[in-house]
Amino acid sequence: MADNQYSKDLLDSIVDGISNVKGEDITILDLREIDNAFCEYFVICNGNSNTQVNAIANAVERQVKTDMHERPFHTEGTQNAQWILLDYTNVIVHIFQKEVREFYDIESLWGDAIETRIEI
Repeated sequence: MADNQYSKDLLDSIVDGISNVKGEDITILDLREIDNAFCEYFVICNGNSNTQVNAIANAVERQVKTDMHERPFHTEGTQNAQWILLDYTNVIVHIFQKEVREFYDIESLWGDAIETRIEI
């Protein structure tokens, strides 16, 4: 997987993008010590509406493109904007509407991960 500094810079850029449009409850799950994890980190956050979820996704894409010259390898969920996934290969960003995040509760599915909450 990618080197540690690159991942840290990518995480910082993603968090900046989320916070620029007031994304809420930002959590980073460190999956590096988990067997069979398909990436190094999840970044999870939520917005209050379809519009805000889309705005967060767009802000993350713009910030990462500016800072890191990267685009997501894959994007899902932009049609209904209840759960948008941005796949940066070693970091996957999950942007939820609050109720959808509570329903899927992916933090508990990855309970062995090291969880970091970002205070903005």
